[in-house]
Order: sequence, then C-alpha cells, then structure tokens
Amino acid sequence: MCYEVAPPIVDTMSTTPGAPTASATPSTSQPGSAGTTADRHPTPTPTPAAAPRTAGSVPAAKPARRAPGWPFRFAVLSLIWGFSFLFIKVGTQGFAPLQVTLGRVVFGALVLLTMLALKRERLPRSGRTWGHLAVAALFLNVLPFSLFAYSELTIPSTLAGICNATSPLWGMALSVVALSEDRPTRRRVAGLGIGFLGVLTVLGAWQGFAGTDLTGTAMALGASLCYPIGWIYVRRTLAGSGQSHLAMSSAQLLLAGAQLAVLTPLFTTAPTSLPLLPLLAVFALGALGTGLAFLLQYGLVDEVGPTTAQMVTYFVPVIATAAGVLLLHEQLSWNTPVGALIVLSGAALTQSKPRTRRSPSARSRPTTG
Repeated sequence: MCYEVAPPIVDTMSTTPGAPTASATPSTSQPGSAGTTADRHPTPTPTPAAAPRTAGSVPAAKPARRAPGWPFRFAVLSLIWGFSFLFIKVGTQGFAPLQVTLGRVVFGALVLLTMLALKRERLPRSGRTWGHLAVAALFLNVLPFSLFAYSELTIPSTLAGICNATSPLWGMALSVVALSEDRPTRRRVAGLGIGFLGVLTVLGAWQGFAGTDLTGTAMALGASLCYPIGWIYVRRTLAGSGQSHLAMSSAQLLLAGAQLAVLTPLFTTAPTSLPLLPLLAVFALGALGTGLAFLLQYGLVDEVGPTTAQMVTYFVPVIATAAGVLLLHEQLSWNTPVGALIVLSGAALTQSKPRTRRSPSARSRPTTG
C-alpha cells in the first residue's frame, strides 16, 4: 500500500519501495502500500504503507540482470498489497482505525530497522532531512493509512482497493500543476478523463450513488490523493539527498510512528482486549504489507526496472476484490469490476508514453553490432 505512486511523478527521485527512476526516497505505503504505494501503496517512504501502496517509489538506476525468480517475487508483492485491504477490514473489527494504523507502522518499521541493522547502515543525520521526512511521513503514511482504515468502517474492502488504484490519476493531475517540467499530453489527459469516468462507474453515478457510503468513499479517494502529494513534496525537497532508500524509509516510518503515538491516545481509548484475528491482521499489514513489501519492491526495481515493477499496481485492485468477495463475502455488483477496469485503463494511459517514430533515414541507417 505504499502505495504506490505513478512513476512519471517520481522518475527523478532517488528510490522507493512500498507501489511505487532517480527517486529521492520512497514511501512504504500501499496499497492501503499498496504503499505504494498500499496501502496503493505502506507504504507506500520517502519510502511506502501503504504504500500502499502504498500505501508508496522507484529508483533511477539501470536495471540489473533479471534473476530467475523475479516473477515469483512479483506475484508475492501483488498478493501482499492486494490482501492489505482485507487486513485493514479485519483489523478494524477489533481495534480503532488509528490503532490499526499505529500497529501497521510499528510492525513495518521493525522490519526495516532490522534490515538496516543487518546491512549496518545508519539513519540520516541531517536535521533538515528529518524535517522533510516528517512531512513525507504525514502524507505518505499517517494520513493515507488512517483514511483507508476509517473508510473501511463503512465501505467494503473491494471498494477501498479500487479507490487506491486512482492514485496515478491524482498524481498526473497534480504533477501538471506542481511540476513545471511535467506537461500533459493528449494521451495522458484522455487517460485522466477515462479514469475518473471509471470512478463514477464504480460508484453508480447514474443511480444517484445509491447504496454507496459517500463519506467512506471520499476518505478512500482522499487516501489515494495523499500519495502523489507526498511524492511531489519528496521530489521537490529530498531529491539527491545521497541517503539510501532503506535508511530514509526507516526514518520516515519512525517519524510516522511518533506522530501516531501522539495522535492515537488523543482520539481513541486503549483496547480492553487483544482479539487474536484482528491482531494477526494488523501484524500482517505492517510486517508484510509495509515492511516486506518495501524490500520486495526495491528488489524488483533493481532486477527488472521500474516500468515492469510498477505493473504490480494493476493487479492490486483485482486481488483486493477477489479477497473481499471470497473471504469476507462482500457483495459485488456488475459496475464495480467494470468501473475498476476503466480506472486501470485510464491509469495506464496517464503513465504511457507515445512511441517515437524514426525518420526514414534513421531506419535505413545500418547498425553496428
């Protein structure tokens, strides 16, 4: 759930996990990172749930040689971020939404800090970097993770997963305003329009949004909007910081945990019990959807490049929908999968680049090999 944010928005940043070029830092977000940048996604830090997806971050380095097992890791990452929305739904059955988010961030941070210790890397030392990471933690972790958790009190996990897929659409729209070098093309504008037409289809706009909780849906869409806001901020403030993505992401999750440690007691009361299933769901959401997903995403980016790695974004809503229907027995009307397909088509268009046609002279020029 780190989620996971459109690569064109972050192509000049240092790196990222959680779904999520020369990126500054990633977002352990996710679907709901994920992470993405999941949670689309822990999270998606300037890492990545969450991120979504993250809930959530892509390095600019040239892809290394492809390891034989990368399709398996790709599938695992898709499953983790797709199931993040189910984990959120189950977690909120035993804990308050802010408590789910706090647990998610804490468990995700433990995974990254353990890896940081094993690699003998250090956290950033610059006060300026920590200050910017605090803002990134707010937009890439605290706000989207919390909004997704609150939204799933009133909407099904399937709808939350589909709303997460709108993050690339928000990103394209915001990048035109905030990034002067990112000019829209006809293809991307068309993708934006198609994508939001898909959102209206999912919500059943022709029947007056009947049967849809608009507040919960607005929260889920707001969560997906937080990811590109956070990534644009990271790109403008932390690009070229020189820190490793693991160190930056670990610091970001620590700051997100500190923010939530202050907010959670103010708006919730301590749980009277620790129900096992919701507790396991929160643990999986953090350790897998925010921590492990971040490491998987960066490994994929190194092996197959950001273009292939970002394709995980298109599998997340499909898996989230299947998990919600099969395991949570959520109802699914025809317009939900149709609208989701339209949303994903629009998102794909906003991230595509038109083919450049070579001149006849270039085509006829012999190549050396």
